[in-house]
Amino acid sequence: MVRMIKSHEALSRRQILRAGLQGCVALSAGPLVSACHSDNNPAPTPVSNIANVGPLSVVPDSNGLLLPEGFSSRVIARTGETPVASSVYPWHGLPDGGATFALPDGGWIYASNSEEPSGTGGVGAVEFSADGDVVDAYSLLTGTTRNCAGGPTPWGTWLSCEEFSQGAVWETFPLERGQQPAVRRDALGIFSHEAAAVDPDTGIVYLTEDRTDGCFYRFIPAVSGDLSSGQLQAAVVDMVDSGNRALEGSVSWVDVPDPSAAVQSTRVQAQAAGASIFQRGEGCWFQGGVVYFTTTTDTIVWAFTPGASGDGPITQIYNRTDLYPADTSLNGIDNITVSDGGDVLVAEDSDDNQIQVLTPGGELLPLLQLTGHSIGNLPGELTGPAFDPSGTRLYFSSQRGTLADFQAQGRLIGVTFEISGPFLV
Repeated sequence: MVRMIKSHEALSRRQILRAGLQGCVALSAGPLVSACHSDNNPAPTPVSNIANVGPLSVVPDSNGLLLPEGFSSRVIARTGETPVASSVYPWHGLPDGGATFALPDGGWIYASNSEEPSGTGGVGAVEFSADGDVVDAYSLLTGTTRNCAGGPTPWGTWLSCEEFSQGAVWETFPLERGQQPAVRRDALGIFSHEAAAVDPDTGIVYLTEDRTDGCFYRFIPAVSGDLSSGQLQAAVVDMVDSGNRALEGSVSWVDVPDPSAAVQSTRVQAQAAGASIFQRGEGCWFQGGVVYFTTTTDTIVWAFTPGASGDGPITQIYNRTDLYPADTSLNGIDNITVSDGGDVLVAEDSDDNQIQVLTPGGELLPLLQLTGHSIGNLPGELTGPAFDPSGTRLYFSSQRGTLADFQAQGRLIGVTFEISGPFLV
């Protein structure tokens, strides 16, 4: 039965839930903190160094970035310009969610959404050689609307999510370098999609909804790796407030009868079946058996740990109420990614354009800050954080760009960056 949490229960439940989460993080980080090697390969696996990086610089670099010592930046792409002279693809406007994909020759591809409206959105990609040079750029999807975030799949595709009431999920194929058409996956529901994250062991897709009265969903494919058919479900949390908004607790799932929303919206169907409310679900990432996601309205970073049955505990690893009451630095939380070591990187939409890190030990620290990227009273937005396959380069975009670019070109000029430095030791 769904019930409101009582104040005297909060501490004990949080301790139990967080202890379980920390155990999962420790397990997921295990290969990174031990010497996993054979006699023929004695070198230890690199360990995350993110918790040890120093304070941000006081003076921005030539690209406007405040970075810790030892880190550097370069611009990879700008709206309206080809990322490399040999390409015919001009980089898209409003770059949003992104992820990288390893190539057999040691190179990689960074896929990036375009949140342009009214059929002018889509997905673009930049290709890198094994030594990090930009070698090509191309389109993976065109003609869609407000492609916001999404997520990579274990089988090498990028799920691009449309953020509007009739939005769908499109499966794109970065490794085909734009030669294979994207496929619309209506079985994953029609609603204001934000992000997607896939459990590599089960093929289950977790989905966030960008509405103040949204839900948290999962899609169970009929066949793992095939998103053409399956069952869409919504999360029910056993602890909610008086407005049916989720609190920390245990998750179970209810079916969404008609994911196509032909008669009734996906969200209304879900909540009629008992689904809980999550206030503007944003970034979502699966790492080490845990689904991490954010909700913007209440500034919370969530962690859900599905058990063998698919149910399991959901906890908050960042909130201001009782976890970080002294913090005012993390605002407008949006896209996220998670390092192999369990560091949760949170990009800000608005505020002071930072990417901050929640370490496995619970420390909150700034990783970078972008200066000069606001348009008058319109603050900037950082999007699409993703590591390259080696974990030594971080990509992200400034969706709206600078005032100078806006004044010169009469439109928002997004900029996509690469950060290199001692992410690993």
